[in-house]
This record gives sequence, structure tokens and C-alpha cells, in this order.
Amino acid sequence: MTHTNDPEVIRRLLTDVGRWAVVGLSNNRERAAYGVAAYLQGIGQTIVPVHPQAPVVHGEQGYAALAAVPGQVDVVDVFVRSELVGAVVDDAIAIGARAVWMQLGVIDEDAAARAAAAGLDVVMDACPAIEGPRLGLAAR
Repeated sequence: MTHTNDPEVIRRLLTDVGRWAVVGLSNNRERAAYGVAAYLQGIGQTIVPVHPQAPVVHGEQGYAALAAVPGQVDVVDVFVRSELVGAVVDDAIAIGARAVWMQLGVIDEDAAARAAAAGLDVVMDACPAIEGPRLGLAAR
């Protein structure tokens, strides 16, 4: 079975205010995660950087792992290579996240199926900073 993104899930995740753990987010302005996290903040989402170095990014305290993030995580936004995404998805399930969003080029059908089976919303091979403007969501 091949995962297909549900446009309604994309719309809901981007328009309902939530807490997004951005896995792979660092202060490297050259990386896509940096710009996407800024976009998410600009549309009213709260971001939580998740990176082994646990940097403060865009004014938000970082954590070395998803399991270290205190409180509820609504969306786990994944900026890791496809071969590493399965472990991140398993961590997202373990912490009780409500959704997993795998960025452009991040594809793991088995991980998507595990997340969906666990009751998480799943978006794969898509970018919030592309999908949001399609919905008319401009960053402030």
C-alpha cells in the first residue's frame, strides 16, 4: 500500500495551532529546516527544535531527542534522511504525538503505515512552507 496525503489533514495541521517538534532543526541557516521552522512560527505554530546538540533556534529551547521534549507534541516534523525516519516515527508514537510530517524527499512507507496504525495523522514527502501558501497561509 502506498501512502497518499490527505489534503484535509494537511489543512488541519497547518491551521490548528499546535506544538511542532522539528527533528533535525539547528541554527544552520542553509538547511531547509531553519526556514520551515521560521515559517511555522510565522503562521502561529510553536516550534521545538530537536537535534543532538539541543540548540536554541528561533528563540526556542532545543532538545537532544524527542523523548526529552517536555509536554505534549502535536506534530513531529521530520528533517532526517529516509533511512533514519523509521526510528523518529517510532519515537513520535512513543511520546504520544498526534501527527508525523515527513518533509520533501523523506519517504518511508513502513514508518507511515506504523504511524497511521497507531492513530497518528501522517503527511509524507511534503513541506509545510509549500503547502501552507497553497492554502493562503502567509507567515506574519
